Amino acid sequence: MTDHLLRSLAPISDAGWKLLDDEARERLTPALAARKLIDFSGPHGWTYSASNLGRTSPIAAAPRDGITGAVRRVLPLVEMCAAFEISLAELRDGDRGAVDVDLEPLDHAAHRIAVAENIAVFHGWHGAFAGIEELSPHEAVPLGDAVDDFPSPVAAAVERLLCSGITGPYALALGGEQYRRVVETAEHGGYPLWEHLRKILDGPIVWTPGIKGGVVLSLRGGDFRFESGQDLSLGYDGHDAESVRLYIEESFSFRVATPEAAVVLRV
Repeated sequence: MTDHLLRSLAPISDAGWKLLDDEARERLTPALAARKLIDFSGPHGWTYSASNLGRTSPIAAAPRDGITGAVRRVLPLVEMCAAFEISLAELRDGDRGAVDVDLEPLDHAAHRIAVAENIAVFHGWHGAFAGIEELSPHEAVPLGDAVDDFPSPVAAAVERLLCSGITGPYALALGGEQYRRVVETAEHGGYPLWEHLRKILDGPIVWTPGIKGGVVLSLRGGDFRFESGQDLSLGYDGHDAESVRLYIEESFSFRVATPEAAVVLRV
């Protein structure tokens, strides 16, 4: 654990930190949908500050005649943080063996940062980088209101990818509302819909909280690149007699190498 997280200064036992880390991992994993669908590199550490773009920009002036120069271009990593507070009394009860420790503030913070990461990857982060939806050159396919009709726009999206020379398998990232409707249809005897979508894609359907509508994208690799500096970690900010102030933090960059490898399904 890196020093800047200051965990050793917190009034939290080793068992308490394990409890918090385990809870954060359990809450983060299901919601970190973007990572299931794109290339993940790292973590490279907190001091890792930029991703190499493999490109240069010319420098107009040189130290002397007969010399040319160029600046290497990089994509800076962004830092993302979600703060929360936990009751010290609850953590002490956890040290005593309580199995019902109230970690709801941590649960909410974990969900917030996971959703924010999904939004950044799929819809972009203004001032930081462009997302998949912003860069896709394909015209968005209307998803429609009737969930039973979802196979048609999904098939249309797959066809557009094939026509662009983008091979599969493919995945379908669905926003929370659309995913819920597909699952509810399966629960009410519509299981063939789920299987129908999977057969069209030859890949998974992924719950992606935070995005609007859906995105069909290739899983062939090399098209979407997430570079992690520090992966999601818990850090200490301060405390008083009643509670301890903590945060979940990460640093990362995201870039789209092949914009043609995704088609947006518009609500």
